[in-house]
Amino acid sequence: MMLMILKSRFRMPDIIVPNMQQELNLKKLELTALLEITRAINDNLPEAALYKIYRFTLLAQLHISRLTLFVHDEEWGCKVCYGTEQDFTKQPLPNTIKNITEITHTSKLSVDKKWHAFEIVIPILHNGKVLAFVMVGKIQPYYHNTDALDFVQTVSNIMLVAIENHKMARQRLAQESIRREIEIAREVQSMLFPKSLPNDKDVAIHASYIPHSSIGGDYYDFIEIDQDQFLFCVADVSGKGVPASLLMSNFQAGLRTILRQTSDLKTVVTELNYLIYRNAIAEKFITTFIALYNRKTRELTYVNAGHNAPILLHDNHSHELLHDGCTMLGVFDELPFLSVIKVAIPHNSVLLCYTDGLTEVFDANEAEFGIEGTIKFMQRNRYLSSRMLHLQLLSEINLYNEEATFNDDITLLSCRFK
Repeated sequence: MMLMILKSRFRMPDIIVPNMQQELNLKKLELTALLEITRAINDNLPEAALYKIYRFTLLAQLHISRLTLFVHDEEWGCKVCYGTEQDFTKQPLPNTIKNITEITHTSKLSVDKKWHAFEIVIPILHNGKVLAFVMVGKIQPYYHNTDALDFVQTVSNIMLVAIENHKMARQRLAQESIRREIEIAREVQSMLFPKSLPNDKDVAIHASYIPHSSIGGDYYDFIEIDQDQFLFCVADVSGKGVPASLLMSNFQAGLRTILRQTSDLKTVVTELNYLIYRNAIAEKFITTFIALYNRKTRELTYVNAGHNAPILLHDNHSHELLHDGCTMLGVFDELPFLSVIKVAIPHNSVLLCYTDGLTEVFDANEAEFGIEGTIKFMQRNRYLSSRMLHLQLLSEINLYNEEATFNDDITLLSCRFK
């Protein structure tokens, strides 16, 4: 009897030890898998390499022979597929699986037969959000226990969160790069504007610029030709952002280079059109009003290249719209027509140049502030100082539509002829 009891005691370990050994082996495999995944993450490997190591870890070390991983990246897509006859990278994820929030056997799911190639679906959650689904098949018997499947879930979670963090880090770097580019473009753009504008016995010129975004597409300039003449202009590039800023800097450089050779407006505008046509990005173009004023003769020579017509307001409150010239620049390699216009400037006249961000403001009834609203404002407020004239005009737009936000850049350039 005693012998039987002793035998019995010594037999018990024969049953317990294999189970303990299996658990020990599982823990070793789990630890190795975690170390490999962590090392890959710390090495900052690309996503494709992380997915490859992840697949190798589950297949080789956890003895899973069928595996697929569906990840939600804007939409669901298969990132890993191994050991199946069906190519699941080309298969949409069934809605039945998308609704799973806990480890589930496929035998309990109403899915197409091909999905039964996998035994278990494991959802990968982070902060209550499902990031992915791991589907495994032909698992070793001792991997059917909850601890092993929880471990697959943990390894997958660590890897996917790391990929998500890397993606966010790259996005931050890209955003920082874009921010820096915008900052440089904004600095370049600010350098395009003249540092000072004249206020002397003949004229008082004042300009205001309000960009709609960080980098606008508007531009104004003032250039002394000689002691009697000066040129000024207002321009607007189609589009916004860095490309518009680059094209505008090209326009400014071209204008100043051409003016070193000639101040003949026909030649200036023709050469500018050719320059913009050759350098325009993504079918961009420029509208501009360019004018040359002679202090002695009191003549204003101008070309309006598809720009909003400036308002020339006389002392008796009558006005002229300066709209003649040519088409916008950069559309045709050769301008189809070009008129250079001369107008006499009476004493106490005011010229207002502007871009379309000023007039294209609408009230609650969809009525546009427009050129008529601008003319009426000028007739009421023409004797304000140039600075106050601009401030009051911008305020008038806000009053016209109290909820208005500027949908475009606004540039004002007024020239008060004394």
